[in-house]
Amino acid sequence: MSVITGELEEPWEFNFSETFSNISRVDTVVCTTIFNRNALLFSMCVLYSFIFIIGLAANALVLWVNIRAQRDSAPRHETHMYIAHLAVADLCVCLTLPVWVSSLAQHGHWPFGKVACKLTHLLFSVNLFSSIFFLACMSVDRYLSGTHHNVDEGGKRRKLIRRGACVGVWLLALAASLPETYFLDAVTSTRGDSMLCMPVYPGEDHIKWMVGVQLSFILLGFVLPFPVIAVFYALQARASTRSSTSSSSSGSTVEQERCVSRRVILAYIVVFLGCWGPYHSVLLADVLTQLSIVTLTCNLENVIVVALHLTQCLSLFHCCFNPILYNFLNRNYRYDLMKAFIFKYSKRTGLARLIDTSNMSDAEYTAVAVDNPPQI
Repeated sequence: MSVITGELEEPWEFNFSETFSNISRVDTVVCTTIFNRNALLFSMCVLYSFIFIIGLAANALVLWVNIRAQRDSAPRHETHMYIAHLAVADLCVCLTLPVWVSSLAQHGHWPFGKVACKLTHLLFSVNLFSSIFFLACMSVDRYLSGTHHNVDEGGKRRKLIRRGACVGVWLLALAASLPETYFLDAVTSTRGDSMLCMPVYPGEDHIKWMVGVQLSFILLGFVLPFPVIAVFYALQARASTRSSTSSSSSGSTVEQERCVSRRVILAYIVVFLGCWGPYHSVLLADVLTQLSIVTLTCNLENVIVVALHLTQCLSLFHCCFNPILYNFLNRNYRYDLMKAFIFKYSKRTGLARLIDTSNMSDAEYTAVAVDNPPQI
């Protein structure tokens, strides 16, 4: 899975193996672009720059707060290990964006050489896949934590399982990223005046290779993780509803917390679907045209080209949404954030002592979350 940074030529042929990293054609029909290339490139550069700034700041803050929270000897009920790894993955994705912006600003020209082409794509792809996989892991872990909340989550067995899951996620993401990275190369463009960083698949079977890689993106990036996320969060919300109806001693505060929890769960599912659904839908449409299942026309090709670029920009907004959904909406995280800043910048004031006394409210909230799953 890599950012599309191919040049946008006018006119252009259906021979995209020398133009776009994720698109390939063997026809020789010449098509004229019906979209404003400069406007598309400018829009992508602006969107990637915005994602870089917001995603870098938000995920760096999340990582810093989580590292500080690990120093606390009190047990943490939330899946902080997954959240920390998720922040690292999203942070690394954001760090690669200036490279893509530089290439896009030069109409896809890649001035950094073959080694940088492979390494940058590998870093981007591994962290993008791992970010998606960690979201799936958290959905499963939070459901199991909610339905088995009497089990000591701070125990060694649970920690070992989570650590093993994190290692497995990174290895799976690396394995998913290797096929395209292996074929990546810095090659001369069709016009011969620039270099492109793109996969070069073997001779006569290049269409099959490309379709296989694209289908693996769709399978591992959406078809498998989205049902996991949707199903386990739906089960979590259902468990919360049953707990609400069966508990006769639930107060208004607890009911409010459960309502907020269900809304956040819905936000998890909607955001993932909204970010990744459009991109993988367009990618699937491109696969169908390559397999001649859908008839390819110049107009359709123009639509696919523009849609692939724009929906990929949309998909990367998850790097900005993840810190908000999985951290800033969580009261415990907001407490950790406030505590970190107050102790760092107000150590000599009464605020530092005040935040210690306010720890009781955080403990009360955690107790509510544990006794009345699911947690947010």
